[in-house]
Parts: sequence; structure tokens; C-alpha cells
Amino acid sequence: MDEKRAEPRRRALLPGTISLPSGGAIDCLLRDRSSTGARLKVESVIGIPDAFTLGLTAGGEAHPVRVAWRKQHELGVEFLKGTSA
Repeated sequence: MDEKRAEPRRRALLPGTISLPSGGAIDCLLRDRSSTGARLKVESVIGIPDAFTLGLTAGGEAHPVRVAWRKQHELGVEFLKGTSA
């Protein structure tokens, strides 16, 4: 399979939170990341908007992100506004 990313992602396995614009939150697991994006594992992608804030529990980081792709239990996200991992 050809790699389409500008740089490879590194394995991370960090707990996180998807902060919804409506004020709710969804738990997730950051599986891997690069300076431009990440892959998230979730129970379901249903109800997750195209843009949200990703909070990482371990380091207290918060990144505005845009969803690049969706699968049944995974999301690929792109960090917005020049944020980095």
C-alpha cells in the first residue's frame, strides 16, 4: 500500500477526549500521530463532527482538528492552525 502522508506517523497510544462544539465529550485513544495529524480509535464515529478540539489527557495538549477520513471505529484527523504534535 502506498503511503499518502507527507511524513510517517509514530505510534502513541495516548488517552484523549473529543470536545464537541455542543459542549459534550467523547473518549478516544490516539493510536499514532505526526506533526500534521493523528489516527484516533473511538467506539463509534456516529455523532462526531467534521471539526472539533482533540484534548490529550497525558500532556494537557489541545488541538483543533479536521476529520480527514472515517472508518467504523477510527478517525484520521489533521491538526489545524499550524499546531504540531
